Order: sequence, then structure tokens, then C-alpha cells
Amino acid sequence: MKASTHLEAIRRSVNVMMLISIFVTCYFARDLILPVLLGFLIALTLSPLSRGMARLGVPHWVSGVGLISIVAVLIALIVFFGAGTVGNWMSSADQMAAELQYKMGDLFRQLESVREAGENVADMADGDDDPGTQEVVVQQPTMLNSAFDALGTLGTTVAVSLVLAVFLLSSGNLFYIKLVQSFETMSGKKRALQMVYDIERQVSNYLLTIALINAGLGLTIGIALTLLGLPYGWIWGIVAFLFNFLPYLGAVAGVVLVGAFSIITFDDIGFALLSPLIYFTCTTIEGNFVTPSLLGRSLKMNTVAVFLTVVLWAWLWGIPGALVAVPFLVVFKVVAENIDSLSIVSNFLSGSTEKSEMRELRQAPAAFDDTGSVADD
Repeated sequence: MKASTHLEAIRRSVNVMMLISIFVTCYFARDLILPVLLGFLIALTLSPLSRGMARLGVPHWVSGVGLISIVAVLIALIVFFGAGTVGNWMSSADQMAAELQYKMGDLFRQLESVREAGENVADMADGDDDPGTQEVVVQQPTMLNSAFDALGTLGTTVAVSLVLAVFLLSSGNLFYIKLVQSFETMSGKKRALQMVYDIERQVSNYLLTIALINAGLGLTIGIALTLLGLPYGWIWGIVAFLFNFLPYLGAVAGVVLVGAFSIITFDDIGFALLSPLIYFTCTTIEGNFVTPSLLGRSLKMNTVAVFLTVVLWAWLWGIPGALVAVPFLVVFKVVAENIDSLSIVSNFLSGSTEKSEMRELRQAPAAFDDTGSVADD
């Protein structure tokens, strides 16, 4: 009995160590893993379209190249129409920050007084330092240089992802065939094939639906802010489209950015607050009514699990990690649904609760007596 207990403890310890090793590997190998993961997600999203075109007689390599070319053109258009304006904003970020500080003078003056008080306390604590000691200040890179570096890295990641997606789509069902062949039993082959098709269907359904919803949201916000008189309304539409791929965090970031720019643009603070209010209203309607009604119950997931997953992957990989967090969670949920040992995990990730299960939970206390033991039937 003791030997089996020790073996179980060792097995759990090894599982924990493996999990930690996976996260450590993901953290340090982001530049390698991220484009591969994005390539597979893009291929999974477009696979149903490629397979439908194959039924019409279009070769897989033609459909793969065509679909990825369309995606590349869309990305290039977003960069072309938005890069110049965003670059100008970033180059004048200091001036815009000063203007924002001036218009919100009262609030910033209060914060400045608190900061100066903290600096005075620090100066008093450092008063006995050697006056001959020189402070070495490391010059930090400018925001524009950092942005160009980030764009270069992002461009490389996107390019590698698109090329990988082309190869995956051009191979047709080769990947599925190789996966099925790796299992020996017929039941294993059927389960693996079912799992792969479920992952493809749900990920494709999720990403395509979210992309269309975000496009509609961006169009609505862009038109509304333009009618309100906010300059560069089409830029804010693109921002809304891109930011809404970040669950929870994207909407908050969009409201803050639109609010800051609106305060800089308009003299009346009350009128300036209408822009972030419109942005917040549109994202709230989208998140609470449009997306749940279009995605349906099949992809409804535990909101706590979604939020924790986004936070975890944002901590590991930053913004790219937050973008792939929910698709990764969808894949993991489908895998858990097809593996009996992970049924508990699958049940936790599911956001829907059947009425019969709720009835059982409400009736559960009746099955226990006052001492806490199970009552006899």
C-alpha cells in the first residue's frame, strides 16, 4: 500500500515538473514556437475553405496559396493605411502627452505633488551620500525605435506563420493521414481523427466568426467616431478590429486610448468623453449580445478560465500571447473532451451548465444527513 502511495506521489511530482518545464520552454522559445503556433491556427481556420474548394476541383496548393495571399493582402492593407498615422503619433508622443497633461491639469498637479513629496523623502534619505559620487544614467531607446524593433519582429513572425500555413494547406489531408497512421488500434485512429476534425471545426468557427464580428465592430466604431467629429475615425476602427481579438484587455485599452486622444482633440472635456463612451457601448453590446448569439453554446467557455488563460499567456509572450490564448484554450478544450482522463478539465472549461446538473446540485444536500455522511437510499 505504501509503495503504491509513493509511486502516485512520484507520478504527480513528475507531472508538475513537466508542466513547469513546458512553461519555461514556452517562455524562452517564444520566437520559435509563436510563428509555428500561428501558422497552425491560420491553417486550421482556413482548412474548411480549402477542403470545400478541393471538392470543386481546385488543387490544394492553389487554394492554399490563394487563401494565404488574401490574408497577406488584408494585413498589408491594414499596415499601409495605419502605419503612417500611427508612426506620426508615436513621433509626437511627448507633445501629445504634454497637451493631455495640460488639459487634465488639476488631476496631474495633485499626482505631481505626491510625486514631489516622495522625491523629497528620498532625497532626505540619501542626504549622507558622498557628494563626489556620480550617477550613471543609461539612455533608453526612444519609443519610435522600440516600435520599429517590435514591428520588425512582428513582421518576421507573421511572414513565417503565413509560409507555414501555405505548406499546411497545400498538403491537404496529409497531416491528418500521418496522425492517424501513428496509432495502432482502430479505436485510437477514429478518436484521433475525430479530435482533429473537432479542433479544426471549432477553431475555424471561432476565429472566422470573431474576425467577422470584429470587422463589423471596427466599421461601426469608425463610422460613429467620424460622425462625432473625432479625427482619424478609420484608424480607430482598425484599432477596434485588432484590439477586440484580445478578450477583456483589448476593450479596456481601446477605451483608454480613444479617451486620451479625444481629450487632446476637443476642448470641452464633457464632449470629449462621448468618444470613449461610444467605444465602450459598442464593445459592451458586442461582448454581451452579438458574440454569444453568433458563437452559440458550442463554444461557450468558462469566463474565469478564459481570463486566467489570457493573463497567463500575456505574461509569457506579451500581446502575441494574449492573442493566441483563446484559440489555444479552444484546442485544449477539444482535446480534453476526447480524452477520458481529462474529462474533469473539459467540464471546468465548459461555460454551459445543463439544467439536469443544476437540479442535482440543488438536491445534493438532501443526500447528506446532519452528520455530513451519505444518507442511505
